[in-house]
Amino acid sequence: MAVAKRVFGKMPEGQEIELFSITNKNGICVEIMTYGANLVNLIVPGKNGEKTDINLGYDRLEPYMANTDNFGATIGPNCNRIGGASFMLDGEKIQLAVNDGENNLHTDLSAGLSKKVWVAEALENGVAMTTESTDGELGLPGNRKFRITYTLSDENELKLHYEAVSDKNTLINMTNHAYFNLKGHDQGTIHDHILWVHASRFTELKKGGIPTGKILPVSGSAFDFTKEKPIGQDVDGNCPQVGLTGGYDHNFVLDDYDGSIQLAARLSCPEAGRSMEIYTDLPGIQVYTGNFIGKQTAKAGAAYDRRMGVALETQFFPDAPNHPEFPSDIFGPDRKYDYTTIYKFYW
Repeated sequence: MAVAKRVFGKMPEGQEIELFSITNKNGICVEIMTYGANLVNLIVPGKNGEKTDINLGYDRLEPYMANTDNFGATIGPNCNRIGGASFMLDGEKIQLAVNDGENNLHTDLSAGLSKKVWVAEALENGVAMTTESTDGELGLPGNRKFRITYTLSDENELKLHYEAVSDKNTLINMTNHAYFNLKGHDQGTIHDHILWVHASRFTELKKGGIPTGKILPVSGSAFDFTKEKPIGQDVDGNCPQVGLTGGYDHNFVLDDYDGSIQLAARLSCPEAGRSMEIYTDLPGIQVYTGNFIGKQTAKAGAAYDRRMGVALETQFFPDAPNHPEFPSDIFGPDRKYDYTTIYKFYW
């Protein structure tokens, strides 16, 4: 295992942003930077031995400072949406930024964890990154310490270990917003990718992408990935739920959830000869088919457009604080946030 670092860029005030490269014996190379603890590059061999970057993103620091599509971003303290941008916690109303219609998306798009400069520590097989938030920052209570540890194994597993502690009860629901295209980040849409999800139910949405509170069966619907099928098969069909979000952008309720690390989803691309599995000890996974990726020039001059990547975001359910029937994502002095997601690659 080899871990190296270099300067990726400088912040406007001159602070250097480091990029850590982790390479295993099989040729996988993962690169993470200290700005936003962001996954920048993910190079994976294919069936013919060629190595391809399968992670959408940029090759300069400056575009990440906006990064409205959240390429590779560490999202937090809370990912996904909060209805009405508020919720009640211990008898008090918590008000978040109104930044997605009348709702809140990803806590704060300009000052969340994806916009912080993290402190990095190189490990034998990865990198650990830490940052802090003060009581009341972004509207959330508690002095909080966050830690993400990225490690890569010779079994081709990229592990993301999320930890956080708070001195007050607060909302914590972190994820990584990487978009995958197993053909290569610049190789067209992911409609031909084959997806399987270990979920027989999903959370129904209303306008604005907010859960209604109902958990519906996937059987007989466009959401049935309990048997492998191409992402493009039903993504533009006449299903009203898919139409609400211009494609898939829904939370799938993982079957057999018991808090242990289990297989949640499998993504493959026969043309490229690459596959990946997602394991997690979280109760949900957001399948987002990049419906709103904006046209732009990205890595190596690539022209990005909608549906060129799929995000598979492990998580607690969206808007959970407003739905007591959902698994709780409130953490504090008596409950540490400690969860793991693993991406395992095959070719």
